[in-house]
Amino acid sequence: MRIEKKATLVSSSTAALLVTIKMVVGIMSGSIAILASAIDSFLDLLVSIFNYFALSQSEKKADAKFNFGRGKLEAIAAVMEGTIISISGLFIAYNAVDKLLHPKHIAYMDLSLIVMGISIVLTAGLVIFLLRIAKQTGNLVIRADALHYQTDLYTNGAILIALGAIHFTDIEIIDPILGIGIAIYMIYSAYPIIKEGFLMLMDIALDDEEIEKIDTFLALRSDINGHHHLTTRRSGSDIFITVHVVFTVSISLYDAHRISDKIEEGLDALFEDERVHTIIHMDPYDDSEMNDEH
Repeated sequence: MRIEKKATLVSSSTAALLVTIKMVVGIMSGSIAILASAIDSFLDLLVSIFNYFALSQSEKKADAKFNFGRGKLEAIAAVMEGTIISISGLFIAYNAVDKLLHPKHIAYMDLSLIVMGISIVLTAGLVIFLLRIAKQTGNLVIRADALHYQTDLYTNGAILIALGAIHFTDIEIIDPILGIGIAIYMIYSAYPIIKEGFLMLMDIALDDEEIEKIDTFLALRSDINGHHHLTTRRSGSDIFITVHVVFTVSISLYDAHRISDKIEEGLDALFEDERVHTIIHMDPYDDSEMNDEH
């Protein structure tokens, strides 16, 4: 099993545990902040389950129906996750405004504080784990999941502070105001997730640093006379690279093909944690200006 899939199983299990304890205590106490956090954890659970499905499908090899694989499922999962975060933020904001208009007393304060403390510890451990996997694999789904749980960590910390403040001051308006703040932060944090997912679906090129790395690798090769028309895109954990490599008119097809194979191996090594698919056009001379006219 891929480590990314294992990560989604860990996040799903953690989310399920958090949903249970937060929902019970949130209903008992009547705290909007805790109920908001419980709803967010429930959505985390749904998203993590979907992420597992998306990763399971995206790792399938290309076939007659999906010639380029199913990597874009990861981008779709990221867009859905960001959208769900935004919708839950709006729902939390609605409930917070309702409590401002119709105040309710928060009960079981001590138990609520304990639950939020446990939630912070579990979420912090999960964030550390997901960030390590995201750094190791560069997977968009895991990065989105890590960012999501990071927002949970910050909001849980804010809720704990707010509950403590209410406990010592009896100013219960802090709870709905905090709920509104959490909602705004959730929607704000969802934007980069949705944006990156959409950009991947639109076949955005690799980052400038990654493209420069490819250009430098090709420029340093002494067995070719240059390269041009480098195009790239990312689809989940797959990277697609197309480039025109310039040889000499007198080179044999066998030698040109052998050099191209070595270039493909070199490009694979540049992105060792991802699957690289390279298409090399073997040009006998530099036809870049001619191609630019078309």
